[in-house]
Amino acid sequence: MVSEFPVALKPLLILDFGGSGSHLIARLVRSLKVYCEILPYHANPQDIAAKKPAGFIFAGNPHTESKGSLHRCHEGIFALGLPILSIGQTMHDEENLPKDRCLDFQILHSSEVAQKIHSFLFDICGCCANWQMEEYLEYSLAKIREQVGHKQVLLGLSGGLDSSVVCSLLYRAVGEQLTAVFVDHGLLRKNERAEVEAAFRPQLQEKLIVIDASSRFLARLAKISEPEQKRKIIGAEFIDVFGETARSLGQLDFLAQGTIYPDIVESKSADGKVIKSHHNVGGLPEDLPFCGLVEPLRHLFKDEVRELGRILGLPKSILTRQPFPGPGLAVRVIGEVTEEKLAILREADFVVREEVERANFTQTASQYFAVLTGLRSVGIQDDLRTYDYTIAVRAVSTEDFMSAKWLRLPHETLDTISQRIISETPHVSRVVYDITSKPPATIEWE
Repeated sequence: MVSEFPVALKPLLILDFGGSGSHLIARLVRSLKVYCEILPYHANPQDIAAKKPAGFIFAGNPHTESKGSLHRCHEGIFALGLPILSIGQTMHDEENLPKDRCLDFQILHSSEVAQKIHSFLFDICGCCANWQMEEYLEYSLAKIREQVGHKQVLLGLSGGLDSSVVCSLLYRAVGEQLTAVFVDHGLLRKNERAEVEAAFRPQLQEKLIVIDASSRFLARLAKISEPEQKRKIIGAEFIDVFGETARSLGQLDFLAQGTIYPDIVESKSADGKVIKSHHNVGGLPEDLPFCGLVEPLRHLFKDEVRELGRILGLPKSILTRQPFPGPGLAVRVIGEVTEEKLAILREADFVVREEVERANFTQTASQYFAVLTGLRSVGIQDDLRTYDYTIAVRAVSTEDFMSAKWLRLPHETLDTISQRIISETPHVSRVVYDITSKPPATIEWE
């Protein structure tokens, strides 16, 4: 039996007390080649002990629990006798954390945080810098083969980085036992279906199945405006499509997904509140004909997925492919999704991507796209009054997609984007640029 790779690494566990700092700390720890996981502060102490951690970082702001309830929650953690580093606002007093094992550290400048965490990991916890993608690849291949055996796997292939890496990984692990299904849900970017087929048909041949389900997705989304409801409808419809596909293809035992660690972290915060739902998080519905999920990327951040893809030998066109949310353009159309709105957004989004690439900003810009806002505004076109849509342009730079900085595109590029969208896209009278970082905003608008 293949050992549980992360447990074998004696992980550093980050207990999340809320706020936005936990994922930043996790990325710093991972960058030092130490494996870590983020858990809610109220995680079961027995489950924590089973991971055989090297130490703990308490991160974030205190919740409203009483001192007694916090103490009871952490008794099992204190009993392990492991080092604890507290980062954020003061999170303990004489009653809560044992002072002999806990270092309290207010967040100051990033360089000071990095130095303190480095010392805590290696000097106090005795961690080893043994988190390597080459080893994770070998572990993943062995784990997939052990889980799948001689059975069949169905993968939902979107053509994005995550699902492409999963596809390559699965194909290397189990070969023709893999069937990949690409669903055209009618919420794709311009030319995307053709690009995906061109990229994967040569390798997968008849094992790549393309399904046009656009009409059923749009019918389900009719008159739905609330973002979380849209995401859940799309996620449920995906499950239905895959279930129907599996039954039509015969025996397909496992469902593979490109779930990555930020999907899991964002889907539930420390206090149980959802930041935003991800269609590939939440387990396997009982009514599907699969005996389990294959999620080989669920421990990885986005930059780690890209590194794994590089090791797998994926082409640069895939490794640098623009990230695209599972719900597609539905979460870039604010409000109700209609065929008319999607057509407008596709053209505007194509202009944004083309001009950012033409300006040679693809190495700096991690994600760039257009959003069809729910706003209409007065304009003038051909000396006539118009009352049309407002397009928002979004471009960010990030390493892990858990935090991001808005990108300072040249004014000339923004000017060209604006002029082209107005002149080439019908029913658009205004273009604005989003200058909000993450946090406080998410990268997507919905």
